Amino acid sequence: METILIVEDDKDMRFFLASALKDEGYETILAGAANRALKQVGKCSPNLVLLDVKLPGMDSMEILQKLKTIDRDLIVIMLTAYGNVKGAVEAMKFGAFDYITKPFHSEELVLVIKRALVTQNLSREVETLRKRLDEKAGAEELMGESPQIKQLFEQVKIIAPTNMTVIVQGESGAGKELVAQMIHQKSRRKEKPFVAIDCGAIPDALVESELFGYEKGAFTGADASKEGKFEQAQGGTLFLDEITNLPEAAQAKLLRVVEERKLHHIGGRKSINIDVRIIVATNSDLSEVVRKGKLREDLFHRLNEFHIEIPPLRERKDDIPILAKRFLDEANEELGKSIEGFSSEGAKSLLDYHWPGNVRELKNIVKKAVLTADSKHIVPANLSLSITTSRKKLDFQRDLEKGISLREITKKATREIERDVIKQTLEKAAGNKSKAAKILKIDRMTLYSKLKEFQLQ
Repeated sequence: METILIVEDDKDMRFFLASALKDEGYETILAGAANRALKQVGKCSPNLVLLDVKLPGMDSMEILQKLKTIDRDLIVIMLTAYGNVKGAVEAMKFGAFDYITKPFHSEELVLVIKRALVTQNLSREVETLRKRLDEKAGAEELMGESPQIKQLFEQVKIIAPTNMTVIVQGESGAGKELVAQMIHQKSRRKEKPFVAIDCGAIPDALVESELFGYEKGAFTGADASKEGKFEQAQGGTLFLDEITNLPEAAQAKLLRVVEERKLHHIGGRKSINIDVRIIVATNSDLSEVVRKGKLREDLFHRLNEFHIEIPPLRERKDDIPILAKRFLDEANEELGKSIEGFSSEGAKSLLDYHWPGNVRELKNIVKKAVLTADSKHIVPANLSLSITTSRKKLDFQRDLEKGISLREITKKATREIERDVIKQTLEKAAGNKSKAAKILKIDRMTLYSKLKEFQLQ
């Protein structure tokens, strides 16, 4: 159901417009003043706005510009008296979709609204298609060409045509969402939405409303009903990143929705059928998380129909030169520079580095290097790899003599480096955990988990 915001200071006109639109099946939100209208747009995300040209307290052009600043794709139709047509036409130069002159028949208004909404839907479909084409071309390129990644592509090829739920496991920055997008693009659902949500970035109190939606009046501030992510992904794929951050109550409700393929809005009684393919991601060992009681065991087994593990960048060094060159070309284009490549010493530095932040870290470091380089080639001085060789004086030889595998030794070294990075970043942020999480490009829940794990609290 589309939602229309009516911005009109005349009470009788507001009532007339609301009645006419409700008869046509539209949800309406009413605002009698500009400030109220701006708040409602930011809060409720209506599909369309009917904006009276003459409102007290603020010029209609100013209101229009502010509305488009909040949502540049928002459709605004101006309501104007016959003598103000010139102003309404002028408003179209600032992004208004159309205007309608008073007095008008409700049929005329509905016709303009329907035409506007059809145009909006077509524009969104074109934009979605463009994004999908870009994602399809870029996702595999951003993973690499090593034997490990080629094996991962084979797994994607096998699982994509099915409707099976997939767990994608990998360290932060390894490309979990890229893998999820690849699965979606190779599936029968590729023409439908791909909706991603970071479970660690939503306050616990809002998780259920974000996932499952709510009805008008379900809680304080619910001025209109709202679809959740499941409904937004209808027919397509829902990607739940960092699934282990879901609170227990949301886990229970998620399990029920996954099993029954039905949900209820918060505050709603109607059962809504759901046809969504679910892909979840984590940077943790889920079996260990289940053992610790942070994830429901029944939910884990329900989700674990197929498992894909992304190898960290340090275990597929063949991909480093390929990805570095790709990121260098992107940075050159974005920053207007013409760096030709890496010096032999610079390339060696990249290969020797342990990459705790994986592909995301490589991309950021290459971009910064391109920005700071003052010659045709990137040298070690341009690369922010000061922590590279800091191995905390680990006695690798002694570990080998004890029969510890290379993989375990590497994992141990990585943990030491990861601990150092988090500790130094927290010190840099003067103990501000939210700031530190932003610098590290991880969510707050993941940072808190790491602080506890490394006993840095």
